Amino acid sequence: MEELRIQANGNLGPIDSSRVPRFAGAATFARLPRLDQVQHADVAVVGVPFDAGVSYRPGARFGANHVREASRLLRPYNPAWDVSPFENIQVADAGDMAVNPFNINEAIETVQQNALDLTASGTKLVTLGGDHTIALPLLRAAAQRAGEPVAMLHFDAHLDTWDTYFGAEYTHGTPFRRAVEEGILDTEAICHVGTRGPLYGKKDLDDDHRFGFGIVTSADVYYQGVAETVARLRERIGNRPLYVSIDIDVLDPAHAPGTGTPEAGGITSRELLEIIRGLRGMNLAGADVVEVAPAYDHAELTGVAGSHAAFELVTLLADNAAGGQARNGYARQSLARGREAAAVSAGQEAQESFE
Repeated sequence: MEELRIQANGNLGPIDSSRVPRFAGAATFARLPRLDQVQHADVAVVGVPFDAGVSYRPGARFGANHVREASRLLRPYNPAWDVSPFENIQVADAGDMAVNPFNINEAIETVQQNALDLTASGTKLVTLGGDHTIALPLLRAAAQRAGEPVAMLHFDAHLDTWDTYFGAEYTHGTPFRRAVEEGILDTEAICHVGTRGPLYGKKDLDDDHRFGFGIVTSADVYYQGVAETVARLRERIGNRPLYVSIDIDVLDPAHAPGTGTPEAGGITSRELLEIIRGLRGMNLAGADVVEVAPAYDHAELTGVAGSHAAFELVTLLADNAAGGQARNGYARQSLARGREAAAVSAGQEAQESFE
């Protein structure tokens, strides 16, 4: 059957939902073309169906396809940015990596190699997990492509800088300790966002501080607001190559019940999306959205949140490719509500956007 797709600027976009019902057809991310349907992708959305690294509830291996199904509702224009990302750049769904569910070490090697293969011609990755174990090989690949350690913003209820679980070094609670040890993170530009809940002991925080992480807790976001949060993050990261890793449990269980290790007191979906929008103009090298576990996701709240977070990340990459010049519509209204430094990339350009 013929695919009725939107096409603009030489880019093959999503299936036209005004002509083909959203519930019909294959569930690629945002109904975009498959990677094999385009000559080159500026951004590839790829799934990693792996959850052998979880310490509590399994099920994130089904997360990527759950997010894809939820993404059927996405529309191609993002009014918060005044950007149509699929017109600015070619975005495609690269399908799923085939990783060994019984061997974590082999799975990590496979993810790293697949990420390097997918980015060999300059493509950027937005990865759908899967559990947070996969962030380590994705960071390895991002740092190799950048030619230097990368900055990172880590959205999560948890630190994920513990040493081992049951003697295992590679789990969903250890990737960022390993990343620091391997020297692939710029330790002057790494920060957790949205952390909360009990820890094993104060040593957890001491270790985390020693690794170089800043912490913006969910309470900090609540008391200081999104604009101040973004200003702090932008100041810390600067223009370094940036990797963004989003564990969906950064959201309160009211917004994202479908995850393996939920914690009360999280940020809202609105806060997460607005913080991502506040990264406009930053040098995004890659990103992931992980820990979506559909078996616990009543009303598909988590899948919807995950799909929108991924859409904002794709929009950020598309906006960067276009020079980040469009600042009209809802975007202008959003900027007017926040601090100048929280929403735009550079001084003079920022001043003009507020005049």
